[in-house]
Amino acid sequence: MEGRLINIGFGNTVVVSRVVAVIMPNSAPSKRLREEARSVQRLIDATHGRKTRAIIITDSNHVILSAVHADTLALRLSGNHHPPKEA
Repeated sequence: MEGRLINIGFGNTVVVSRVVAVIMPNSAPSKRLREEARSVQRLIDATHGRKTRAIIITDSNHVILSAVHADTLALRLSGNHHPPKEA
């Protein structure tokens, strides 16, 4: 497997180049997307029983649930693993 990996919580990782979108889980379309993925067995729950804080969509149409907040995942995807330190 090639490509940079990011941690999506609890030791689970995703290949950065396969990620199409990271979305918030609260909207009705997000919930429909989750249920549709479950029905076709393309849902991956990486929350370890915690609250879903982000939904990751991959280029293979897999939907991954993460307990890490979407903003944090966006920082990790962009290569900024740590927020800027205040002076």
